Amino acid sequence: MSSDTPTHARLVSGDAAPTLAWAGETHVGRFRPNNEDAFLAIKFNGHEVNYLGKTGEASMEGADYVFAVSDGMGGARSGEFASRVAVDRITRLLPRSFRLNAAGIAGGFTDILLELFSAIHADLLQLGYSYAECAGMGATLSLCWFKPGWMYFGHVGDSRIYYLPLEGGLTQVTQDHTHVGWMRRKGELNEREARTHPRRNALQQSLGAGTQFIEPHIGAVGHRPGDRFLICSDGLVDGLWDRRIEEMIRSGGTSPDGRNLAQRLVDESVDASGRDNTTALLVEIPHPPQTAPAAAGPTPP
Repeated sequence: MSSDTPTHARLVSGDAAPTLAWAGETHVGRFRPNNEDAFLAIKFNGHEVNYLGKTGEASMEGADYVFAVSDGMGGARSGEFASRVAVDRITRLLPRSFRLNAAGIAGGFTDILLELFSAIHADLLQLGYSYAECAGMGATLSLCWFKPGWMYFGHVGDSRIYYLPLEGGLTQVTQDHTHVGWMRRKGELNEREARTHPRRNALQQSLGAGTQFIEPHIGAVGHRPGDRFLICSDGLVDGLWDRRIEEMIRSGGTSPDGRNLAQRLVDESVDASGRDNTTALLVEIPHPPQTAPAAAGPTPP
């Protein structure tokens, strides 16, 4: 999942642009007074930015798509404000970088995402220094930027991006920026031990929150029809094991009561835990519709 070696080949000239489908849901949980999670779904090109609804399906031809989840933190309602600032800055800064990139002025996606995360971090720090009610506020941010053939990602904190290919198991693309996450990557903790560790939510990196330096995790994943991606806050993971997340994503579709997959993930997690705000944003690369074979012509005499 590195920025240097994405996994699938790019679309070749002449291939039809793929479509993508998405569904997002957020819930305050069972114990928190307000929801400090925020999620974003937009499409943009060099001319305009369009906000997307909580669910939808569209072609990637002529536009890029960005989906993001941010989990705010801070006293009173400043955590809620921090996550809103994080997703709002994406809509202002990323399209500008897109135009510069198209004009050959900006660097590649790594440079663009590093600049974006650094700018959001600086904005949150400045707000924290300038207003007493914003002191110490910060946010996580996990972002997926979809182009035909590729998903570019940027991440800071302990929200997560998961990847479930058409063939293969569920992979956590991002690294949790916590000490427990570091121990898990080193093989010192298994999933059960990590989930119950007393410092599992102690962040080593976040946007704002007085953190002096950040090192965003940035990379790329090639995608093809049938692949699915999940962006979620840590509240979702608190209520669902990875195995259960994979089972539910594979089941797909809408339940008999009309709930989409994002709603079902959030509802099941809140029922199982609900100790934190809980957000899920699903993105799928659907298979193209099958074209019916042409009818046979009349048999010549």
